[in-house]
Amino acid sequence: MAEALRVGIAGLGTVGASVARVLRDKAAELTRQCGREIVVTAVSARDRTRDRGVDLSGAKWFDDPIELAEKADIDVFVELIGGDEGAARSCVRAALDAGRHVVTANKALLAKHGVALAEVAEKKGVLLNYEAAVAGGIPVIKTMREAMAGNSVTRVFGILNGTCNYILTRMEAEGLTFEACLADAQRLGYAEADPTFDIEGNDTAHKLAILTSLAFGSKIAADDIYMEGISNITQADIRAAAELGYRIKLLGVAQRTESGIEQRVHPTMVPTASVIAQVHGVTNAVAIETDILGELLLSGPGAGGNATASAVVGDIADIAKSRPGFQHGPVFGRPAKELKPYKKAQMRSHAGGYFIRLTVHDRIGVFAAIAKRMADNDISLESIVQHANGTEGGIAQKTVILVTHETTEAAVRKAVDGVTKDGHLTDKPQVIRIERAG
Repeated sequence: MAEALRVGIAGLGTVGASVARVLRDKAAELTRQCGREIVVTAVSARDRTRDRGVDLSGAKWFDDPIELAEKADIDVFVELIGGDEGAARSCVRAALDAGRHVVTANKALLAKHGVALAEVAEKKGVLLNYEAAVAGGIPVIKTMREAMAGNSVTRVFGILNGTCNYILTRMEAEGLTFEACLADAQRLGYAEADPTFDIEGNDTAHKLAILTSLAFGSKIAADDIYMEGISNITQADIRAAAELGYRIKLLGVAQRTESGIEQRVHPTMVPTASVIAQVHGVTNAVAIETDILGELLLSGPGAGGNATASAVVGDIADIAKSRPGFQHGPVFGRPAKELKPYKKAQMRSHAGGYFIRLTVHDRIGVFAAIAKRMADNDISLESIVQHANGTEGGIAQKTVILVTHETTEAAVRKAVDGVTKDGHLTDKPQVIRIERAG
């Protein structure tokens, strides 16, 4: 049997402790599967005294994760610190420079520095594995990097943030407000005390940027993603979507077009009968559309200690199965130096159309003015629904819901801005894309 694979773990929070526990509890099974023992020989965390539910007495403790990366007697460095700068970036770079394999769950680090780190890993001939960085326990990275050889990806999209999906699921199922669902998500540990990174789409954008690079062979461009969160979704939107046969999900979408690559994160209406509409709670799902395979949908636990630890352990096991002299595949599916500069797609028509909800004064001439603004911007309407809202503060109001045919984002925004300037609105307008989904 080959020599044991020596692992160092930096970061012993929920995920790090779970990884250490799985490696201990599943030691015999992993040894059989990998042909060698996997042993945690070094760890680093801020607090040595904290009870993490796993015996780490056999591992050497390092107060400085960079020292662990550089000097520990290890083969694999596991980074579970988090953050796109500081200790996380420094220790991953140090481990790669030292010729050690790296496993990370850090999507923010990869979204910002992934290509540069990939170049170092490939130059040193070591692996940089990051399955846990996107969609938790779902093996989407392995699928795209290894199992889809020969396929040309045309579009990748999905539910990539469990917090947002949990909130939208509860809003629909129980008729609760966004604020109430967010508070409950925080209480249950699904959302952070400061949930901005999740609910405003940043987390989804980082994950989407990584998938985009894998899908299209481009450099990671997390700063070139159109991003919109779910904090402005109301019960009125949820109810209107259901009435029209849709369900609202926060999607990350990347697709190749004639003019470049389009990346966007925003609330989306998907047909209730579609598979992705059935993904509820904290579950994640990723759909990949290719020329050979057609559409593949991967779904499963997207977050949490066990789901993320499962992906991290899988990456470690892949390294354990490799042998000296084996030529490792490139980090992002193509050699890092061959990744093409990201070319942002030009604005184009959105095939799925748009949902527009307007709360307006209930008076003569309002609807005619709305229709004129749509016509002036060459927007064709598929359906129109009106609901009387009654009187509030002495002002009679109604809700007008418009569903458009294919049109551009610019045309919709210009038309809605025009309606706003006309003085007909009594509340902020709502615009949500409608996405074709399998």
